[in-house]
Amino acid sequence: MSGQQTEKAAARILIVDDHPVVRQGLKMALGQAGFFVCGEAEGMADAMSILESAKPDLILADLDLEGASGIDLIKAVKETHPDLPVLVLSMHDEDAYAERALRAGARGYLMKHSPPERLAEGVRQALAGEIILSESMKRKILLGLAGRREPAAATAIDKLTDRELEVFRLLGEGMTTRRIAERLSISVKTVEAHIAHLKSKLGAESGRELQHRAYSWSSGGKPAAGPAD
Repeated sequence: MSGQQTEKAAARILIVDDHPVVRQGLKMALGQAGFFVCGEAEGMADAMSILESAKPDLILADLDLEGASGIDLIKAVKETHPDLPVLVLSMHDEDAYAERALRAGARGYLMKHSPPERLAEGVRQALAGEIILSESMKRKILLGLAGRREPAAATAIDKLTDRELEVFRLLGEGMTTRRIAERLSISVKTVEAHIAHLKSKLGAESGRELQHRAYSWSSGGKPAAGPAD
C-alpha cells in the first residue's frame, strides 16, 4: 500500500501542544498505531487557522497552551465544528480538569503518562463516539450526577471558574501577574480581578498565602481551603 493510500485510509489527527518535542513523540506514536497526523499546532489560534485545511477526524489537545487554555480551544471547536471530537491529553490532574473538559465539549481525558497503547485505544474509542475517562473519574462524575458525590471529591477548587483555575495553576508555577496576563492574552487588571476572586473563594488572606496554596496544589497537594459550601 502506498503512503498516499495509507494517508487516505487512516483517521486524521490534529495535534495541539506547545512543546515541539511532545508533538514529535505523539506523531510517531500515532503513526505507529495506524493514524495520520494531518497537522500540528502550538496553540488555539494556530489550531483554528488550519482546521479547515487539515480536515482532522479528531483533535488531540493539551490543556496548557500559549495564549489560551485547552478549555478555550475545546469551546471554540464546539462552536464551529460541533461534531469534531476533541480528546485531551494532559499532565494535569484529571480530578481538577477532566469534568471541566467534558463540560466544555471534549470527548475524553487522558493523562500524558499513559502508555502508547492506551493513547491509541483512547483515540479509537473517541472516534467511535465513546467517552474516554479513567474508571475513578467515571465514578466521581456518576456520583455527582446522582447527587451522591463523595465529600472528599467536592472541594473549593470545584467552585472556581475555568479561568480562575487557570490563573491559580499558573500562580502555582511561579508566574507573575504580568506573565500570566501575557500567557492568557488578557490584561493585568483582569488577572488581578481573578486573583481577588481566588482569595475570596479559597479563603486566602494575602497574595502570598494564595501563591503558597497554588504551589502546594500544583505540586500534587491540596490547597488549605475551607469546605466548598
